[in-house]
Amino acid sequence: MADSKKYEIQVNTQVEYIPEQSSEEQDRYVFAYTITITNTGSIAAQLISRHWIITDANNSVQEVRGLGVVGEQPLLKPGESFEYTSGSAIATPVGTMHGSYQMVAEDGTKFDAPIPEFTLSMPRVLH
Repeated sequence: MADSKKYEIQVNTQVEYIPEQSSEEQDRYVFAYTITITNTGSIAAQLISRHWIITDANNSVQEVRGLGVVGEQPLLKPGESFEYTSGSAIATPVGTMHGSYQMVAEDGTKFDAPIPEFTLSMPRVLH
């Protein structure tokens, strides 16, 4: 098997607007996102750290880096998934998030798992 298929992680996202934690008057829009990380490669890999790029509609960018996700550094065997929910607050009703997870395979190879861009949007703002 080619190395590119050996180190392969799929990332799926779901987003929900949280109106009870948001305040339009204070330009605070809060979103919860659920991430499912699946090891679609052929070797076990551990999620070590994360890097997020969060952009609001004013092109204001927040970068977030940290160890693990929700206090964990899950080890995913081939075919295994890890799901977690976290949140983000931005100053506009619409924004985007994307980034990467820094992974280490059980053979010691370090690689990045890209997190495809997804939209943060208050209901009925985008079609």
